[in-house]
Amino acid sequence: MNIVWFRRDLRVEDNTALYHAMSSEQPVVAVYIATPLTWSEHNKAPLQADLVYRRLEVLQRELAALNIPLLFHEVESFTDSAKWLASFAQQTGAQAVHFNKEYEWNENQRDALLQETASCIVVGHEDKCLFSPGSVKNKQGEYFKVFTPFKRAYLAKFYQHQLDIKQVEPQVVMPQSKLLSEYLFSVQSTFSYPRENSEAYPVETKQVRQRLRDFCHERVDAYKQQRDLPAIEGTSGLSAYLAIGVLSIRQCIARLQYGTGDNFGEGRETWLSELIWRDFYQHLLHFEPKLSKGLNFVPWTQNVTWFENEDWLSAWQQGQTGYPIVDAAMRQLNQTGWMHNRLRMIVASFLTKDLHLHWHHGEQYFMQRLIDGDYAANNGGWQWSASTGCDGQPYFRIFNPITQGERFDPDGEFIRAWIPELKSVPNKYIHKPWLWADVNYLSYPQPIVDHKSEREITLRLFQEAKDQI
Repeated sequence: MNIVWFRRDLRVEDNTALYHAMSSEQPVVAVYIATPLTWSEHNKAPLQADLVYRRLEVLQRELAALNIPLLFHEVESFTDSAKWLASFAQQTGAQAVHFNKEYEWNENQRDALLQETASCIVVGHEDKCLFSPGSVKNKQGEYFKVFTPFKRAYLAKFYQHQLDIKQVEPQVVMPQSKLLSEYLFSVQSTFSYPRENSEAYPVETKQVRQRLRDFCHERVDAYKQQRDLPAIEGTSGLSAYLAIGVLSIRQCIARLQYGTGDNFGEGRETWLSELIWRDFYQHLLHFEPKLSKGLNFVPWTQNVTWFENEDWLSAWQQGQTGYPIVDAAMRQLNQTGWMHNRLRMIVASFLTKDLHLHWHHGEQYFMQRLIDGDYAANNGGWQWSASTGCDGQPYFRIFNPITQGERFDPDGEFIRAWIPELKSVPNKYIHKPWLWADVNYLSYPQPIVDHKSEREITLRLFQEAKDQI
């Protein structure tokens, strides 16, 4: 038989590993291995763990309709998962193990260990990106270190590319092994990782596809104009499904293209650009293992001096900085496990440029809470904001939390939704309530720092670091 190892690709349609495993005409068995110790070390959010937990039950039903059993096992770590799967494959006489590649360092080490220890064929498939790492390079044959030329080369390849959404039919030959019954899926009794309620996100395939259809039919054409406005539903809301692989990038692009003819439109082009950003960060992980080890992409920025202030970090985490747009965004994250993308940039800039706290603090906090936590995108976004990363924001371009709020939440609608203490503040003062005459009646903190002063400090810290080259 063939084994398909599911990880962050929890879907039947357009699953490359599943497709190739079933193409061999051997009976197929699916396996999912929980690794709570490694998940904890990687700061997996309990909210995302619950989404995975719920999705696995759907995946089991959908695989059962293909006559494929989904087996569940739990071990402590990635290393243990590779060793267990190698042993399981040997005991069952499996001919091959198929999986879809992941590009983080620990994941690569896990898969390499399986390759070394398994007695059967082990096949890793390119599935996560539309174009695999190494297939989009510059004229010198090197990977791109800046997004814009990467996107240009990507699109040139894209417009000559035929999308291939892989479909599978039910298998006729059922796998036979006494061992299979020992691991028949029982997630309720064996999924030990902490979970938080993710019911706001449906997990049935039809519901998820409908969300994709609704976005592409109703909102994507206005995406360029509305995506930066947190008070309205202007984004796709699909990032959680991309993070755990309920949707593939190919499915998203196929729906984006559906019925457009030659008129793609700027809204669709802008969302496609966001999908390309996700692939860009995946490619970077492949070529730069140091990104998975907590290091900065730009070497000289390792010299930047960061502050250590637990009170400032706590105020940022709890949405108590005194800057309304920052605090509203952090409260949205804490209460929902999601944050609007524009706000992610604002709060990241504030942590690193106004509070001078290391981006690691923000990266970790986000992963612990985001339902759509994805290491590549999260790391890339934080390093971009901190001006330490690939194609990073220049260190002298520092977001002003007041003007950012005035620009993207002009009437304070988003702020008032998440900070009830400010509901009575007039629009004129909603982004700087400390100037309001009745400020003493508010149960809302004064700004913990002065942005103008901290901006000057940031410029000095980065210049000092750069002078050490």
